[in-house]
Amino acid sequence: MKKSKIFRTILLIAIPAIFFILLSYLQSPLTAQTSSVHLTMGNPSNAGGSYSNRLLSKSQYAVSYNCYRGTPNWVSWQLNNSWLGSAPRQDDFRADTTIPSACYRVTSSDYTGSGFDRGHMTPSADRTNTVVNNSSTFLMTNIIPQAPDNNQGPWAALENYSRDLVNQGKELYIISGSYGTGGTGLNGTRTTIASGNVTVPARTWKVIVVLNRPNNGASSVNTNTRVIAVNMPNTQGIRNNNWKNYRVSVDSIEASTGYNLLSNVSSSIQSVIEARVDTL
Repeated sequence: MKKSKIFRTILLIAIPAIFFILLSYLQSPLTAQTSSVHLTMGNPSNAGGSYSNRLLSKSQYAVSYNCYRGTPNWVSWQLNNSWLGSAPRQDDFRADTTIPSACYRVTSSDYTGSGFDRGHMTPSADRTNTVVNNSSTFLMTNIIPQAPDNNQGPWAALENYSRDLVNQGKELYIISGSYGTGGTGLNGTRTTIASGNVTVPARTWKVIVVLNRPNNGASSVNTNTRVIAVNMPNTQGIRNNNWKNYRVSVDSIEASTGYNLLSNVSSSIQSVIEARVDTL
């Protein structure tokens, strides 16, 4: 009987403790999901559970979403040959129901007549291995109001160049985003669209880490690793400009956004590659 009583006492103590630990885990910030392959180079803003910096960890990419701006702060994704195939473009722009109901869920029609493109962060053409993966890029949490000349001009050219690198056997880790307020589209300059629910950014930026071999991760980044960083105005009149004209250092983008873009790379290597402007 004594052993039985001791055992029951242990259970009475252990079960509530286990329940408390489990509850704490379930309620913990989403930063625990940093094992995503798309966050190989780091979580730039330490995105978690807040409405202004909410981590959406999807199979196809990772997002820091800002409910107050109605756009992603940044989107991060891996790109190698395994993601490319022959799946057709789905064009099924739609609201992302994984964000809280208290957060405004942007729809495709919010962009209709705005003069701005539904600008992908993770491009549709970077996810063509399956229909499901291509469709995922049309969630509105992956979209920003992008000036047509930006989106269809140098931005698109850099996207194409990125896939050319992948076709040469490279693996890329890409982080893309926007900042500021006020861009110029087909209908002139706007600070917001969708009755104020979506902020139009002033700038669009992208950082691309180029690895010579797939599946080597952040530990393979060294001072000779190529890093491409661009910062473009979200405006008309730049359609025919070369994307290379907008190359900057990673440090300059970090200064403008407050992010730590390659936080999983050793600080000594970061200090070298983030200060350099790509010239290839």
